[in-house]
Amino acid sequence: MGFVRSFQEIMANTKTTADFYDAEMLSVFWETEPAIIERLLPPPLKPAATPVAMAFVANYPKTGFGVTYRESALFVSAEYKGVEGNYCLAMPVTDDMAMVYGREYYGYPKKMAEVHITQNSDNFAGWTQRRGYRFMEVQAKLTGKFNDPEAEKKLAQRVNKDGAFSGIAFTYRFFPGPNAELADYNPWLVRQETVFRPKTIKFGEAEITFHNSPFDPWAEVEVVKMLGAVYMVGDSSMLPGQSVTRVDPIQFAPYAFKGTDM
Repeated sequence: MGFVRSFQEIMANTKTTADFYDAEMLSVFWETEPAIIERLLPPPLKPAATPVAMAFVANYPKTGFGVTYRESALFVSAEYKGVEGNYCLAMPVTDDMAMVYGREYYGYPKKMAEVHITQNSDNFAGWTQRRGYRFMEVQAKLTGKFNDPEAEKKLAQRVNKDGAFSGIAFTYRFFPGPNAELADYNPWLVRQETVFRPKTIKFGEAEITFHNSPFDPWAEVEVVKMLGAVYMVGDSSMLPGQSVTRVDPIQFAPYAFKGTDM
């Protein structure tokens, strides 16, 4: 394709979902301090009932948009008008097109990074590194049970009879103005749902370690109580996002730099 696309080319490349096939993902969950989540959430998001954080490392060997890559992410629980979901604080990726698609379409705060996930029998490990700092390491032993049995029960309740489940993410779409203004338009709060259809799913006991980095401050999301880990292999679909409300750019300014190293 050239610099200028025909209408036929545009329509042929238009997709309503972002689809992933045989994706491998290790997610870990922990409770953090309520005050930490309250400080990190931009308006109008509010803290959810339980102060839960989640991080994952993932490998996407095949996608519906022609890109293969690895990814990690950091989320904290949040609520908007009675709907609970997870606010995305960071999402490092290993491919530039995956970075562009997630950031510009959905508002995910993506950065280029090194992301690794390894397996040795039922022991899994992963790490994320940028600019010389390995700031997150995760380990899980797939024992079939969580660190916290009550958290395991709550998570199992979210799975449908066919094994599928979904999750809601909150992000913000905004762009700096070309005249050095903070925002070219009032930022949008975006709600985006992803449907997971695992072929393999295992629970386990987890550990996560954060190392200080001046560029990726994941260590701010303190671990108070480790809940457990979920390992999945399967297919998933990111549904179209919904721009639910605009945000005052001055109020949003303290939260506007997650996707940069400024």
